[in-house]
Amino acid sequence: MKSVVILGIYVTDLAFRAQRMPLLGETVAGSAFKMGPGGKGSNQAVAAARAGADVIFCTRIGADAFGEIAQATWTAEGITSRATVMSDVATGAAHIYVDENTGGNAIIVAAGAAGTLAPEDVEAIEDDIARAGVFVTQLEQPIPAARRGLELARKHGVTTVFNPAPALPLTDDIYPLCDYITPNETEATALTGVAIVNVDDARRAADVLLKKGARAVIVTLGEAGALLHTENESVLVPAFDCGRVVETAGAGDGFTGGFAAALARGEGPLDAVRFGCALASLSVTRPGTAPSMPRLDEINAVLAERSVTQ
Repeated sequence: MKSVVILGIYVTDLAFRAQRMPLLGETVAGSAFKMGPGGKGSNQAVAAARAGADVIFCTRIGADAFGEIAQATWTAEGITSRATVMSDVATGAAHIYVDENTGGNAIIVAAGAAGTLAPEDVEAIEDDIARAGVFVTQLEQPIPAARRGLELARKHGVTTVFNPAPALPLTDDIYPLCDYITPNETEATALTGVAIVNVDDARRAADVLLKKGARAVIVTLGEAGALLHTENESVLVPAFDCGRVVETAGAGDGFTGGFAAALARGEGPLDAVRFGCALASLSVTRPGTAPSMPRLDEINAVLAERSVTQ
């Protein structure tokens, strides 16, 4: 297996569970609070590492207590850190509201130190990228850093996975750098203008992204699963029923991290999508983002059960 290099942000998640979101000027009682590691890039790194990948993670953190949580998390998960520690900018944080009835969520992210990531951070790890099997990035850090990472991966023939989250306006020159682009339905709509209410809509949106230059599109569709769409095939991989949904925050990160890990060990795209779906389906049955990511044996057990019942 070759390594997975991930560029992205770390933030400390501050998760509140309640019956509903408060209105402006209103206070509501919460039922639970938990603090833990988060940020899309770091969540994806944890997911990939627990799924068996050798992971290198590039970010920026502050010289503070939240930064110490980040370093401890990566050490515990066996993730190789390429984190720059900044003395003048705090580590980021995220406010996560979790609907205790449905597990749905609403999130506010303040990227902090990771929000200052720049192309030179990526250039400093070019050797890591050149040796990798897969490079992954998202859009919580500045776009120039993400683009530079994709450019260097393309230069060295490394498979690129671009998770365009949160959805931001992009110039069309970024799409040809993407072997795989993995938006959810909201992000796919924002990038293409195609409103997605069913799988056929997702296919139409994916066609737009293919025409922009992406080689393959994976639209994640929540409980419906994930659509793998290329010029030659379009396959909906169903989600797995792994139990009651507790919290959906981090599920997309889990999918992307698992998908990248599967690609890095040589699985084909469709099998890698199935693997990512199994990982994400398990993650939503547990609270938290990074802490909810399952281990490789758990994912394989879900895949084996699906194989037996088919």
